Amino acid sequence: MAEKSFLGTDEIPVYTVTQDEKNLGLLSHIITLVSSFIAPLIIYILKKNESEFVTAHAKESLNFQITVVIACVICFISIIGILFLWVVGIYAFILVLVATIRASEGRLYKYPFCIRLLK
Repeated sequence: MAEKSFLGTDEIPVYTVTQDEKNLGLLSHIITLVSSFIAPLIIYILKKNESEFVTAHAKESLNFQITVVIACVICFISIIGILFLWVVGIYAFILVLVATIRASEGRLYKYPFCIRLLK
């Protein structure tokens, strides 16, 4: 059963997740604090045929980081949007932490307000 809130949706996967899968899942989120969308893209490319759990987290992280980049560009372009740039950054930081915690718990996570380019 999925649990929904303004911080996203999470659910328990249908199979038992190994500790290595949890580690790669949480890494695909937390490393975005220093690498934006590059790290989840690399994890997705390397692990997409090996683990459904890691693939789901890497795709979700990649989609969210692309969404954040688009939001930042829009904020930067508009004069009043520059004032909201810090709000986007803080909210993205909080959501990355929530996603990291959910991955470490072995749960699948979906970010709210995310453009899902990779399905």
